[in-house]
Amino acid sequence: MSSPKIRCGVAGVGSLGQHHARIYASLPGAELAGIFETSDARAAEICAKFNCRRFATLEELGAACDAVSIVVPTDKHAVVALPLLARGCHVLIEKPLCASLEEAEQVLEAARANRCLVQVGHIEHFNPVMSFLEKQIDEPRYITAERLAPYQPRGTEVGVVLDLMIHDIGIVLALVKSPIVKIDSVGVTVLSKSEDIANARIQFENGCVANLSASRMSTKKAREIRIFQSDAYLSLDFMNQAGHLVKKSDIIAYGLKMKIGLVKAGDLSAIPVKEIPIEKGEPLALELAHFVESVAKAKQPKVGAALGKSALEVAITITEQIRAAQR
Repeated sequence: MSSPKIRCGVAGVGSLGQHHARIYASLPGAELAGIFETSDARAAEICAKFNCRRFATLEELGAACDAVSIVVPTDKHAVVALPLLARGCHVLIEKPLCASLEEAEQVLEAARANRCLVQVGHIEHFNPVMSFLEKQIDEPRYITAERLAPYQPRGTEVGVVLDLMIHDIGIVLALVKSPIVKIDSVGVTVLSKSEDIANARIQFENGCVANLSASRMSTKKAREIRIFQSDAYLSLDFMNQAGHLVKKSDIIAYGLKMKIGLVKAGDLSAIPVKEIPIEKGEPLALELAHFVESVAKAKQPKVGAALGKSALEVAITITEQIRAAQR
């Protein structure tokens, strides 16, 4: 006998929320029960497209669903999550968890009180690139990450750190697994009310250093990370799900070949740069499938409240440093 499908809902079906609805409607273990959306026209469009119901209130959505994606502006995360959690609804909250640590703690306390799971939408953790990194990286010493995007008004209710850089903060925290001892940040406000360009240098207790850059004033899109550890160098592209790897053992072999004359000195083309075989997939579909499975099996999700809150704490520290320097 097959298990009953998890009844899923989406609060907010804008440019990203519509894809949550699309994926829930197609996941084998899920059923798209309905949506909550303030725009009449948008709600009608999505309900017609995916044959689902529009609920008049968050409480009604929560009562009809086992699990709900919250895909609204960051400053509305807490006000949307709390009534859903009060109904015993498990939630996936798009990153960042909340706009402030106070709101984040309110949400997590409500989740504990109602025995609900909270997954935070750090989507890159479900990118096949991250799966490769988790297997290959054991002692990173230096990390650089760059995340660029063209300017658009959506998302500017928060600065670029909470909008874009927080993805890389979450990745770095998951890979380094060491307490932070120092953060140095700089940022520039260009078009919005908060920083549009930011850089942060994060120093960890184990000696690892991460240098993160984010901009929403770029003419191109980029989501790249480079990682150095004692035995390897990796360069990966989250957007195109590709990358390459150079191993120390291969460098040593190159040196030996040069020594005995098999390759010319300075012929860097002889160093074996290995293209990484990454099995491509849609990160959002992988993320939502994991959320549905976590709810079905009552297990903590891969990116739960603890990592979501830790990433938020770091992001807020960076944001506060930038704003203090701008006063």
